[in-house]
Amino acid sequence: MTNALFGRALGELETVLSGVDDEAVDRACLALANARRIGIYGCGREALQMKGFAMRLFHLGLPVAVVGDMTMPALGENDVFFASSGPGETTTVLTLMKVARDAGAWNLLVTAQPGSSAAALSDETILIPAQTMADDQGAQRKSVLPMGSVFEGALFLLFEIMVLKLKDMLHATPDAMRARHTNME
Repeated sequence: MTNALFGRALGELETVLSGVDDEAVDRACLALANARRIGIYGCGREALQMKGFAMRLFHLGLPVAVVGDMTMPALGENDVFFASSGPGETTTVLTLMKVARDAGAWNLLVTAQPGSSAAALSDETILIPAQTMADDQGAQRKSVLPMGSVFEGALFLLFEIMVLKLKDMLHATPDAMRARHTNME
């Protein structure tokens, strides 16, 4: 039974990630590579994936901070606000996207809902066509995984691919990345 569940979950992740637009990912990576500052934000379990990605961006030498941390600088011109909102209607994300836009920052979004309010506020959207809490009940439910888990799992894999692309764009070496890893663990 466990192997069958692993197989179904992995098959769902493969299907979902095969639907991600490579060109949107490349545009997002270019924006991140050229940003003066990067602010990262997500809610709930998506926030965990976003924070993990922020750590890797830091390892790549990019000027990144997590919104909500006391050390988050103000965003403005030539900055990127990168948010995750699988359902696309997370009120905190919508508010922060408006603040970033009004300050002159570029909004980058990863979502599962292309017609959402958050997608309408974004300058670039990476669509992950996965089940989230917006469509996890009744006939809409497609995933063997609960709630938004397939979206969250896809975020992890997407971000690892983006790290590989950024590593090449920035000519970052594994040694340089490792040197930026904290020694305070």
